Amino acid sequence: MKGSFAVDWFIARRYLAARRGGRLLSFITWIALGGVTVGVTALIVVIGVMTGMQEDLRSKILSSSAHVMVLEQGQDLRMAEWRAVIDTSRTVEGVRAASPFIFSSVNLKHGEYAQPAELYGVPTDPELAGGTEIEERILSGIYDMEPTGSGLPPLLLGSGLAERMQVFAGDTLVLIAFENLRVDAFGIPTPAIVPFEVTGTFTTGMYDYDTKNVYTPLAEAQKLLGLVASDRVSGVALQLEDPDQAEGVASELQRRLGYPYFAQSWISTNGALFSALKLEKLAMGLILFLIVLVAAFNIVSTLVMVVADRTREIGILKSMGMNDRGILRVYVLQGAWIGLVGTVVGTGLGLLLCFLLDRYEIIKIPADVYFVDRLPVSLHVSDVLTIVGASVAVAFLATIYPALQAARLQPVEAIRHE
Repeated sequence: MKGSFAVDWFIARRYLAARRGGRLLSFITWIALGGVTVGVTALIVVIGVMTGMQEDLRSKILSSSAHVMVLEQGQDLRMAEWRAVIDTSRTVEGVRAASPFIFSSVNLKHGEYAQPAELYGVPTDPELAGGTEIEERILSGIYDMEPTGSGLPPLLLGSGLAERMQVFAGDTLVLIAFENLRVDAFGIPTPAIVPFEVTGTFTTGMYDYDTKNVYTPLAEAQKLLGLVASDRVSGVALQLEDPDQAEGVASELQRRLGYPYFAQSWISTNGALFSALKLEKLAMGLILFLIVLVAAFNIVSTLVMVVADRTREIGILKSMGMNDRGILRVYVLQGAWIGLVGTVVGTGLGLLLCFLLDRYEIIKIPADVYFVDRLPVSLHVSDVLTIVGASVAVAFLATIYPALQAARLQPVEAIRHE
């Protein structure tokens, strides 16, 4: 059996190589090989980039957002009994931390320039903080939100926002809150205007967050919005042991808290974005897989030409004792070699390109459009194995028709073939 395979492989190798007067055949073989290589390379790079985009966005969203938010329905969307909600939340399995937060849209004024921003008031008390990763970084001192020497409330800005407004640590910004309108003596509604001192900046890598979000202690946000007397907050932020369990935790919290509270997971909040990314990954994968299918047709055409070009030789081999199964193996080995070598080379090139894209950040993209400023790359072993398996399988299937045609040739007719 071993000797028979060696003979089959020797003949298959000779058929793949060029011979005197048959250079076109060798050229077509290289075309088929190149088609498989290009298809596999493109698939690996695109799947790696799409997966990297999903994981990078997920990481950046979770670095600044709560895994689950508990809000209260009502006209002002404010929560008074937030301490009871926190106590209930901490009893749910999988919840690592729960903290109150304030959210409001404000305007920032620096000199003559004004910029809209999203204000988050977060607790600085270790007993209450920890509902998001950024709160943990504030507590650990990575981001500075300590009391200021000037006595003004501290304010932490996104790096993109600070760069746009040209402000630095120690500068004063004026926050204008239209939510807490006061009527003056003339009956004119006046917004709350309070100066804050910039104590530092943060960077999440998410364009929208870095150019819009600002943080201040929860107590200062309550003062700005006039919520101190009622001790109300916007909601409760939860951080979980496993962010992927957010939907289950949100459902359990909804069941325990009931009306007027509602729990919302980060998965449902960003569902449209991640669904679009998954659909795009699937569509791109299917479209690029067509390249592999085209390469498979190249393999079919190559082997058909080999059969036509070597018909007389096939007849001679059969007359010398090689059976139909042997002829079949010769042509299957040819196609399998093209598919296997093309897949291996394509996989190597794809992995190399992914490494270069990730290491040297060769391609820059507009962050205001795609949320990130470079092409992130992440390859899973399962994705690579799927691509390799599909490519080899398609190449193998492409050999069946021409191999059967060669095996069915009758020796006498093949030898008489012109």
